Amino acid sequence: MKPYPGEDFLLTTEPAKRLYHSYAENRPILDCHCHLSPRELAEDRHWENITQLWLGGDHYKWRALRSDGVEERFITGDASPREKFEKWAALMPRLAGNPLYHWTHLELKRYFGISEPLSAKNAGEVWERCNEKLKTMSARSIVESSNVKLIYTTDDPTDDLRWHARLKEEFSVPVLPGFRPDKAMNVERPGFAQYIFRLGQDIHDLDSLMAALISSIDRFHAMGCRNADHGLDRIPASFDGDPELILRRALSGMEVTPREGDCFRSYLLYFLAEEYRRRDWVMQLHFGALRNLNPPALEALGPDTGFDAIRGESGAGVALGTFLGRLCVDEIMPKTVLYSLDPADNAVIGSVIGCFQGEGVRARLQQGSAWWFNDTKEGILSQLTSLASLGVLGNFIGMVTDSRSFLSYTRHEYFRRLLCRLLGQWVEEGDLPPIWEELGQLVEDVSFRNAARYFGFDLK
Repeated sequence: MKPYPGEDFLLTTEPAKRLYHSYAENRPILDCHCHLSPRELAEDRHWENITQLWLGGDHYKWRALRSDGVEERFITGDASPREKFEKWAALMPRLAGNPLYHWTHLELKRYFGISEPLSAKNAGEVWERCNEKLKTMSARSIVESSNVKLIYTTDDPTDDLRWHARLKEEFSVPVLPGFRPDKAMNVERPGFAQYIFRLGQDIHDLDSLMAALISSIDRFHAMGCRNADHGLDRIPASFDGDPELILRRALSGMEVTPREGDCFRSYLLYFLAEEYRRRDWVMQLHFGALRNLNPPALEALGPDTGFDAIRGESGAGVALGTFLGRLCVDEIMPKTVLYSLDPADNAVIGSVIGCFQGEGVRARLQQGSAWWFNDTKEGILSQLTSLASLGVLGNFIGMVTDSRSFLSYTRHEYFRRLLCRLLGQWVEEGDLPPIWEELGQLVEDVSFRNAARYFGFDLK
């Protein structure tokens, strides 16, 4: 019986162990999409207790606690940090098969030197040991000790980027802004007109809106940004409306229908794609989320608190093909990474992007890593297998944390172990030859080097 979580955790064959320990284990991390707070990094935040660091904003954990019948006061409410931690510890033995079980123990081991599985029995001891260790830890020290060489945060066009400017002067790790203009595109949602006023007080039509967005893009570019990210319910591919009229109606307070919203997003995303292409930016599209399903919870707790799900709509291939085809015809397609929250879209994305590769760019279009509800053991292995079957696995840009937690860098370790597990299994079964130099190169490329090339980052 293997130790848990041992040095060969998730590595089920000798080839897998060789690949991981020789080519993946100590390699640098490039996190090209996350939700870390640049302010917390700039101020080098310290935490008083493990609950602040671990449970303070983690909706993955919040969902699991609610599923265990834990009252909300012990999740996001006024219970003490110690009580909240004890509820999480008591849940752990029932979380078998959930990636939170693996992530929790990897984080305890890597950052706190604790190898014992967490439970109600040792909650008090773990609480004390973690809090003692936290006295010597900070936001920056966690990033540095994790061997992180690049971070892209997620930032609104209205952000003044002052924390990034401070980090540029003070911190050894590049922390670059990632351009996220969702609020400027969600024309049918409440608060749109007020947001546009914050983006630019003189915005009154499409031309002035696009000018304001270009101004923000230029500011982000000057701060080192080469990465835009969009969170979309679905890929917008409707070009049969009048975006100028839709915008004017929204700014005047009139109702905008979902269909009109899709038309407006299609137009604006097309425009932004051309701007990204002009600056050699990467465009990342996250789609397929069904958000805020629980109205009382949304009213009480707000968005991003654990009440989203997988949209599960068919027709993603049609929308992707329509939108990408239009970019292709007009020769304005930037490097593009596509993430679907629906695991059924793995093969859809893999087949669609194969239609738009070329122009002398290696893997110009990418399928993004298994995301959100899919960054499980099975989800990661499924995404890797599908990508390898339909594309070129060795060109994959690998894992992103997509997280608000500073301890989430163990997810890169988790991903790399599963990548080596899969390749090792293929070697063991005779599906791949044991040419270690070639396999090692593939592991290193997928782990970090491909992302560096794709985003134009010099590892030296």
